[in-house]
Amino acid sequence: MKSLKKTTKTSIWIGLCLMLTILASCKKDDAVKELGKAPTTADVQFTVTPTSTNANVVNFKSTGLGFKAIWDFGNGATAEGVDAQASYPLAGTYTVKLTIVTDGGYASTTKTVVIASTNPAMLTDPAFTTLSGGLSNATGKTWVIDQTQQGHLGVGPIGSQFPDWYQAGPDEKIGTGFYDDEMTFNMNALKYTYANNGTTFANASNAPGIGGPTGSSDPTVNYTPATNLTWLVTTVNGIKYITISNNGFISYYLGVSQYQILSLTNDEMWLRCLDKSNAGNAWYLKLIRKGYVRPVIPPVQKPIQAANLTDDFQNTATFTWTAENMDYVRSYDNPSKFPVNTSAKVGYYEKRTGPDGQYGNLNVTMPYRFDLTAKNKIRLKVFLPGGNDFTKVAPTVSIKLQNSLLGGNAWTTQLEVVKTITAAQYNSWVQLEFDFSAYTAQTLYDKIVVQLGGEGHVNPGIFYIDDFEFK
Repeated sequence: MKSLKKTTKTSIWIGLCLMLTILASCKKDDAVKELGKAPTTADVQFTVTPTSTNANVVNFKSTGLGFKAIWDFGNGATAEGVDAQASYPLAGTYTVKLTIVTDGGYASTTKTVVIASTNPAMLTDPAFTTLSGGLSNATGKTWVIDQTQQGHLGVGPIGSQFPDWYQAGPDEKIGTGFYDDEMTFNMNALKYTYANNGTTFANASNAPGIGGPTGSSDPTVNYTPATNLTWLVTTVNGIKYITISNNGFISYYLGVSQYQILSLTNDEMWLRCLDKSNAGNAWYLKLIRKGYVRPVIPPVQKPIQAANLTDDFQNTATFTWTAENMDYVRSYDNPSKFPVNTSAKVGYYEKRTGPDGQYGNLNVTMPYRFDLTAKNKIRLKVFLPGGNDFTKVAPTVSIKLQNSLLGGNAWTTQLEVVKTITAAQYNSWVQLEFDFSAYTAQTLYDKIVVQLGGEGHVNPGIFYIDDFEFK
C-alpha cells in the first residue's frame, strides 16, 4: 500500500512537470500571428524599362513590399506578379497602376508611361483588321449580338470550352436590352465604343458592379457606358484575347473585360469569358457584323415515296414510335376484347398532367417524304375509357403530318385531321380513318404525329390505340 501511494505521488509530479514544460514552450511566435501594418502608397514602388529591341514593349518590376502585385497597364490589359510586361502598339500616354497586397492590407500607386511613336508592326495580327475593318476604315466595324442563333448567350463549367450548362434559344432575351447593343471596334487609336441605348443586360451576381440590383434574376440596368475605352488583341500561350480598357465589356455584363476569341471571321464572332462573381463559370457570346444577313442554305430534301407503315402493337412493327411528353407502353393488355378489336395486345397512351404534358404525343419521322398522291389515308383504332373527365380532357384523336426540317416550328405548316369520339362510343373500340387526299399536291411532309386528348391544357387522360396503318 505504501508503495502504491509513492508511485501515485511520483506520477502526479511527473504530470505537473510536463504541463509546465508545455506551457513554457508556448512562445509568442506560436500564437495567432497578428496582422501587419497596412501598406501606404510610399511602399508601392516599381520600375519601368522599355525593352532593348522594341520601345513599345515595356518591362515592369515591383520593388516594394507585398506578397502579391497586381498590374493595370492602362492599355486594357492586366497581370499579376512581381515581373510583368505590356505592349503598347500605339503612341500615347498611358497610366500604369500597381497594387500590392500585404498581410496588413493593400495600397496602390501609378506612373505615366509615354510611348513616343506607333509601331505598325505590332498590329499585324489579322484579328485587328477582322474586328475593326482596318486602319482605312475610319468609322470602325460595329458588331451586334447574333440573337437568332442558338447559344448566342451560354454558360458552362470553367474547365470546358463549350456552354454545356445552358444555351439561349433564338430571340430568347427579347425585351432585356440585350439585342439593341452595338459594339464598335476602331483600329484608329484602338477606340472601342459600346452603345447600349440606355440599358444593359447584366448577370444577376455581377449587376451591382454597374449600379444594378442584387437578386436572383438577370436585370436590365440603366447604365451609361464610358466614352474613353480602348481595345487590344493579345496572344497568351497561343490563345487570342480581346481586352477592353477601363472595365469596359461586351454587351452582357459579367464584371470582366477580357474575352477569349474562339472563332472570328469577317461576319461572325464567338467569344468566351469568365465570371467575376462565380469562379466556376465560363460564359459565351455570339456576335455578327451589324447588317450581316446570314445566307439561307436550302435543306437537302429527302426522297419522296409512298408510305408503307403498320403497327399492331403486338408483333414487330415497320417503324418505332417516339413518345414525347406522355407515357406510352407498347403491347399492353387489351382492356376490352370485343369487336371491333379482339387483339390481345394494344398500345397504352397516357396524357400527362401539368405543363409538361400539354403538347404530348406519339410521333415518327421517316427517312423519306410522303407521296400523298399514292397513299393518303391513315387508319387507327382507339378506345377511350369513360372514366376520363371529358369536361377537362378532349375526347379527340388527331393525326398531323409535319415537315421535320422546320424543327420546333414544324407545327406552323402541318396538315391536321381531327376526329371526335362521342359519348356513346366511350368504353368501346372505334375504327377511324384520317383522309389527307385533299393535300395530294403537298410534298414536304415526313413526320406523323398522333395526339389524343387535345392539347394546350394540363389535364390528364388514359387512352388505348391499335392497328395503325398508313399504306
